Amino acid sequence: MRRVTLFVNGSSTNGKVVAVFGSLEDLLTAASSKLGIRASGVYNGNGGLIDDVALIRDDDVLYISDGDSSEDVQDELIGPARCQTHTDWLTLNVGGRCFTTTRSTLVSKEPESMLAHMFREKDVWGNKQDSQGAYLIDRSPDYFEPILNYLRHGQLIINEGINPLGVLEEARFFGIEQLAEQLETLIKSSQPPEDHSPLSRKEFIRFLLATTTKSELRCQGLNFTGADLSRLDLRYINFKMANLRGANLSHANLSGANLERADLSMACLDSANLQGVKMLCTNAEGASLRGCNFEDPAGIKANLEGANLKNVDMEGSQMTGINLRVATLKNAKLKNCNLRGATLAGTDLEEVNWRWRRLIGGLWSTPAGPIRVQYTSENQ
Repeated sequence: MRRVTLFVNGSSTNGKVVAVFGSLEDLLTAASSKLGIRASGVYNGNGGLIDDVALIRDDDVLYISDGDSSEDVQDELIGPARCQTHTDWLTLNVGGRCFTTTRSTLVSKEPESMLAHMFREKDVWGNKQDSQGAYLIDRSPDYFEPILNYLRHGQLIINEGINPLGVLEEARFFGIEQLAEQLETLIKSSQPPEDHSPLSRKEFIRFLLATTTKSELRCQGLNFTGADLSRLDLRYINFKMANLRGANLSHANLSGANLERADLSMACLDSANLQGVKMLCTNAEGASLRGCNFEDPAGIKANLEGANLKNVDMEGSQMTGINLRVATLKNAKLKNCNLRGATLAGTDLEEVNWRWRRLIGGLWSTPAGPIRVQYTSENQ
């Protein structure tokens, strides 16, 4: 499909973009409708009469005579006035690099773009020029070149080494919407698919070795599903919102680690060091925490406030001073646990097994409904 820009009687204002179909008579009919005149002839920028539609090229700027005023058209395009038409060659100085093009290239293909409005009529925008007469545009020349080529031939071509994101920003800046849509599709298709596969022990150890001991290691939101992280030094690592479902963390040192809102369901943390650990709102349902040490000699209390500890096995764990406020311990096993100074306000303790527990000075709040606790020793 060819598109041309039509003006009346040599004028350079109020042009219309028209698709060229069929014969020359069809074009004159379309021109009459678009321009609101009785079109009788078609002329090029040099005043030459076009008598065959095959002579018309894509993006041509043409002039339509109104009735029998063909002489007016020719007069308008003779002499100095001819230099003022839309077929003018002009030079753009974009970020210090010059591009030579025609006014019709900037105007015809994207008539609603900023470039079209800047150069449709001469000096309407008061465009600044350098000492050589080139119009100054303060943008990146590397990103502007693909846009100019698109306006020339309608194809998106980006040379190697040019970031499509930069071209996209230029297309948006100049208001070239069709090109922006093409670039968005190109960028989206070129991005690799998101990798949600869990990290392996080997990958994580390599990650650990590449980080200095003085740096905070951020593993926030990472996927460690089923990973073997047993016996590793994981002190002070940020596992906030990480997926550790079914992971093996037995004998790991998690002192001071941040496990807030992490998923530890069905994980194994047997004999792990959890001194001063932060496990606010952690989901540890069905996890095994047998023989864990939550007591920090420095006095920093492990915080499990709001944690989901349903069906957790914490048998034999050292839990002095632990904060279990509003945590859920339904059906948990707390046999032989030391809960000296523990905070249990609002904790759900339904069906908890406390056999051989030590509970001295704990802060209690009775949850709603009956609590059935197994008492099997006189030492309770």
